[in-house]
Amino acid sequence: MADIILNALGKKCPMPVLMTRKELKKLNTGQVLELIVDDKGALKDVPALLHKTGDELMETKEDGEKVTFMIKKN
Repeated sequence: MADIILNALGKKCPMPVLMTRKELKKLNTGQVLELIVDDKGALKDVPALLHKTGDELMETKEDGEKVTFMIKKN
C-alpha cells in the first residue's frame, strides 16, 4: 500500500524523474511512493535515480503503455 501516489501519465522524461525526486524528499523512512508513468524511458531512468538516492525499487509492473513503480524510502 502506497503512502503517496504520483501520477505522471502524459509526462515525458525527465519530468517523471524530477517529480519522483521531489516526492521522495517529502517521505519518511519506510514510506512507499507509487509512481505511474507512460514514458518507457522511465524503465531505466527511475532505477538510475534510486541508485543515486539509495531508495528501494520494490516492484515494477507494466500494463500496456502504463508502468507502475513501487518505491520505498530508505
